[in-house]
Amino acid sequence: MPVPPVTILTGDRPTGPLHLGHYFGTLANRVRLQSEGADLFVLVADYQVLTDRDVADRLTEHVEGLVADYLAVGIDPGAATIFQHSAVPALNQLMLPFLSLVSVAELRRNPTVKEEIEASGQATVSGLMFTYPVHQAADILFCKADLVPVGKDQLPHQEITRLIARRFNERYGPVFPVPDALLSDTPNLLGTDGRKMSKSRGNAIALSATPDETARLIKGARTDAERHITYEPDTRPEVSNLVRLAALCQGRDPRLVAEEVGGGGAAGLKKVVIESVNEFLRPIRARRAALDRGELRRVLRRGNERANEVADRTLAEVRAVMT
Repeated sequence: MPVPPVTILTGDRPTGPLHLGHYFGTLANRVRLQSEGADLFVLVADYQVLTDRDVADRLTEHVEGLVADYLAVGIDPGAATIFQHSAVPALNQLMLPFLSLVSVAELRRNPTVKEEIEASGQATVSGLMFTYPVHQAADILFCKADLVPVGKDQLPHQEITRLIARRFNERYGPVFPVPDALLSDTPNLLGTDGRKMSKSRGNAIALSATPDETARLIKGARTDAERHITYEPDTRPEVSNLVRLAALCQGRDPRLVAEEVGGGGAAGLKKVVIESVNEFLRPIRARRAALDRGELRRVLRRGNERANEVADRTLAEVRAVMT
């Protein structure tokens, strides 16, 4: 009997263009998993945009931009299911029984929720923000995902999902797998200001950035006063981050990149990084430029149809065991 493919759920909120941190942190891994035969579900989490903001500004534009980034980096819509959160009603209905399986205290203790509330800068916390981990559990479990690629900061959310799956199975019967987290081995890339690379901070190099925009961002990146370039992440984080970025784009050891720059100083390092990043992004930019809105909408429509079929089937199973 053939072994069914591993099911993987991953995705992003459509709040702006994806950047190099996304690529090396998760997108490249998605493409690899797809090529290895995984049943890949890629979520455009448009409902989740509202967790930490009052309005979903320019949502349609960001949704289509996200799909364009996915296709440009090599996610194949013929092999993966790219779908939009708001287009799958049965997925969101799973949140109600899942909420009954966790306590308010358990949600309040979640460190990731605390950090996201603080980062949002909002004076009050919405119920959607508070129940965000349960919402994510519905995203993961509707397709019965076996693996979820996450960063270390998302592990507490993943634990809530695992908790909900176990409790549902214990209370009603074995319906859901208990999904494992799949951590990337790529260190977090810092932004050009030395902080974590983020769309909201304006310190990220977008996959859709032009060569000139890329050069401007890298030229403005923080370094330090020492002229000789070395790769020492603990003591020279900003310089080492630029070295790592060039090395990732070249597919080489960062220590070798640092040795080659040597006494070239910050200017020499930035020149290497600009050339490396622009060369790396060249085919991605070309593929992205060849896409049109009609194709992006067709990809979403096909993905939404499959996601609805899967979600309807799972919700029917949930209702059957609960009654």
